[in-house]
Amino acid sequence: MLDEFYRVAFRKKIYRTIDELQNDLDGWVTAYNETRPHQGRWCYGKTPMQTFLDALPVAREKLLPAA
Repeated sequence: MLDEFYRVAFRKKIYRTIDELQNDLDGWVTAYNETRPHQGRWCYGKTPMQTFLDALPVAREKLLPAA
């Protein structure tokens, strides 16, 4: 986040309020998780969110019941 959002954002814009910064950060997080392709080797260009959602059934299957 520091390198990919904050350092870039603070070079491009002067933020007058925390709300302004938060709005830009929220937009960036959404784009980062739901728009750009995941860079992982076996993700085959899916977004990070799609990769996460596809892995949920496997994760639930491997989840150990609480003792």
